[in-house]
Formats: sequence, structure tokens, C-alpha cells
Amino acid sequence: MNFLDLVKARYSVRSYEQRAIEADKLQYVMECTRLAPSAVNLQPWKFYIVSKPEDCAKMRQCYHREWFSEAPMYIIACSNHDESWKRRRSEPKDHADIDISIAVEHLCLAAAEVGLGTCWVCNFDVELCRSLFGIDAPYEPAVLIPIGYPATSEVPEKTRKPLDEVFVGF
Repeated sequence: MNFLDLVKARYSVRSYEQRAIEADKLQYVMECTRLAPSAVNLQPWKFYIVSKPEDCAKMRQCYHREWFSEAPMYIIACSNHDESWKRRRSEPKDHADIDISIAVEHLCLAAAEVGLGTCWVCNFDVELCRSLFGIDAPYEPAVLIPIGYPATSEVPEKTRKPLDEVFVGF
């Protein structure tokens, strides 16, 4: 599959099969995530794999949606603002959120490539997540990613702005 086809195939999955993810597929996704670029290559992140049934039950306390509870496992993407690069101009810009976003999208695209589905979840109880999973500062839970086999093979149609609305000078 070429990159454009992969991007078209990746979507926010909100319905999962109840089957385990093979270790080699998970390892592949983790390796693709690990290799994501970051500002000044500081890699200000940590990813927590949540796969044990008792830990998945804890995860479901952090975000109360029925579809979220269907996922067979989760990944907690955490950023470290103490280690991230800061642009030092008139107004400093912390790149931790940008870096974690790049890494999470690598994760989502790698998962789609091997037939897995994911969904970005950013509106969750951060402090509860910290507490339940022992995530201490300076790490901040930034994104929860349910991951598993999509319950359907149908890829929903994507609606996106046309190129001339997105690119200036096109």
C-alpha cells in the first residue's frame, strides 16, 4: 500500500473486535512510534501499554464512552515538557505537544498499515489517569489511544477541505 492509500485507510475507529493483538504487530507499531521525529531529537515522551484486563478496566474510568470500552487494549501517550525543546524568541514555544502528536500519528498510521484501528482521545480525566497508572511529573498523559481490530472493514468517507483552502499559493 502506498502512503496516500494508507492515509486514506486510517480513520478514527469506534468499534472493535474482541480479539488479541499479535505481539509482532504491536512490536511493529511501537517501533514505528519510537522512530518518530521530534524537535532537536529530544524525544520527550513515554508510552504506557495497557493490556491486562484489570488495567483496561481502570482505563475505562478515564473516559466514559461505550465504544471506548470495546477496545481490547490502550496506549497512553505522555509528553514531558521538562525535556522538550523550547523555541527561544520573543515568546517561547514548547514543542512537547507537537512532538507527541507526531509520534501518535506515526502510531496510528503504523497500526492502520497492519490492519489495526485506533482513535485519538484527548478529552479524558488526566488526573485520574495519572493516579490509576502511576504517571508522575514531569510526564503528562496527553492522548489515550484505544487500539484493536476494527469491527467492520468499511472505511468511512472522509470530508476534508479542498487543497486551495488549505494551501496558500496553490
